[in-house]
Amino acid sequence: MVKIDELGDWRRTHRSVNLSPKLEGQQVTVMGWVSSIRRQGGIIFLILQDSEGVVQVTVKTGKTPESVLKRVETLTPHSVVAVKGKVKAIDKAPNGAEVSPEEMRVLNVATKTPPFSLFGGELPNIDKRLDIRSLELRRPKAQAIFRIRHTALAAIRDFLSSTGHLEVQTSKIIASATEGGASLFPVLYYDKEAFLVQSPQLYKEQLTMSFEKVFEIGPVFRAEPSRTLRHLAEIISIDVEEAYVSYTDVMETLEKLVHHTMKTVAEKCKSELKELGVEVEIPKLPFKRLTYTEVIDILHDAGDRTAWGEDISTAATKKISEIYPSFYFITDWPTDAKPFYIKPRTDKPEISESFDLMKGSLEISSGGTRLSSKKLLTKRLKEQGLKPRTFEYHLKLFDYGMPPHAGFGMGLDRLMMIITKEENIREVTLFPRDRLRLSP
Repeated sequence: MVKIDELGDWRRTHRSVNLSPKLEGQQVTVMGWVSSIRRQGGIIFLILQDSEGVVQVTVKTGKTPESVLKRVETLTPHSVVAVKGKVKAIDKAPNGAEVSPEEMRVLNVATKTPPFSLFGGELPNIDKRLDIRSLELRRPKAQAIFRIRHTALAAIRDFLSSTGHLEVQTSKIIASATEGGASLFPVLYYDKEAFLVQSPQLYKEQLTMSFEKVFEIGPVFRAEPSRTLRHLAEIISIDVEEAYVSYTDVMETLEKLVHHTMKTVAEKCKSELKELGVEVEIPKLPFKRLTYTEVIDILHDAGDRTAWGEDISTAATKKISEIYPSFYFITDWPTDAKPFYIKPRTDKPEISESFDLMKGSLEISSGGTRLSSKKLLTKRLKEQGLKPRTFEYHLKLFDYGMPPHAGFGMGLDRLMMIITKEENIREVTLFPRDRLRLSP
């Protein structure tokens, strides 16, 4: 039986990326998991991987302490180890340096081999990989995706904070539907029926009464039965709401936010993008604006029969994307096609002050001017077959003076699909949830 060592008082002094020929002769402590063990005569090359990269640990018969040699003999790929030793400059080693080990602790031994290689070769489909997701995330490409996601999130927060938006967190358990419809996950809340939130929409509207400009980055839940490469039951939504503006103002905020995020990723994630073999296409500002009516006319010219007032299908947006492959807005949607809180135009009530942001055929955001009149909001609820009393907790606040306001919600996961050029949304989500998957 393999002896497992305690971590004890050992602590890592250097990560893989910190090693270099400049540290020649310096003692270091490195830690990670074994990605490969290669024997060449009396030399064993132990490749140790941490979350930043790889370290070459070179074990030599007759030079390396016998205690270390014995520990190396017990190792299997993916075992977790800690190594103390001195740095030696070697041109062919990662970062031009290797570690000559003096002491080793085996912190855990892998007793199984993954059903597929994490470091090359053909991969099984995403569903099989998700079964061992945390292990699968050791793949360099998977690591690159989520490092990019981290950078994108930081860029989004930095941008919105710099424009005066306050980050908020709202409840994810609600008493009634946010947007109406039946695509809700019911939960038992003590002795009452409640639901997982579809959107923080009504909460963020209410918060403009006090804070004027707010944003939230958090999960929302959609109990839709579809299972496509673009849909999940749980997504991370970037929600923004501002007082004293209209939809034209928040469209400018949104396009600048996307531009800033993609520019930041391009500048800060060069090695990760190289690992993925992609380049970030930094969009030019401003984004193209097309009205819903203009889109319908373009579709008709292309032979599509979508009638005015109907939703624009994925197949139809693919035709539009052939003309506009980059980012573009579709504005001024039919009022009946949008949620009850979207404001109809004063001059043409059948058209709303609304927009969708598209990248090619992929919708990544929607938003618009909100209704700030209790009377009109109540009217819109009734028109959509919803009961105003169900939304009384929201409507009563309008008695205290709701400012004019507008906002949008953007899917982080879809934005990540665009940045990384991944076609399956599950690739850019750590633990995706859909109709068929509830674990891990």
